[in-house]
Amino acid sequence: MRHRNTFALLAVFAFSLVLAGAAFGAPALDLDKNGFALRGWDAVSYFEGKPLVGKAAFIQEWNGAKWRFASSAHRDSFVASPEKYAPQYGGHCAYGLAKGHLVTADPTIWKVVDGKLYVNYDKGVQKSWEGDQAKFIVDADKGWKDLADKN
Repeated sequence: MRHRNTFALLAVFAFSLVLAGAAFGAPALDLDKNGFALRGWDAVSYFEGKPLVGKAAFIQEWNGAKWRFASSAHRDSFVASPEKYAPQYGGHCAYGLAKGHLVTADPTIWKVVDGKLYVNYDKGVQKSWEGDQAKFIVDADKGWKDLADKN
């Protein structure tokens, strides 16, 4: 029950951030308090199978966020093709969005599916998401598109 209440509270908070972001014409990205996507984790490293925390020496701004990388090579790969490496749904929880909620995700709970990075709220939520992953991706894609259309 506690998990469900926490999820609901986070959903309400995240939704308020979406409403605030609506004024800017695009769905809100999931950023930390310092404006970093993926809480400063290196987006490129997920595709190598082992996420790494980015370093302050390798920061790039893209799409209204700061992105941190573990190396200059990773930063350069991201700059060349940011859509390839950026997490789906602005880094919000894939399962939450599939269920109609924009929820902050934990960047250490992740999966690359068909060349796309997805993050989830926690391990329990990820387990639920993996239960019907293909359907949840379709639902989340629609939810993300609906948010973009509204903005």
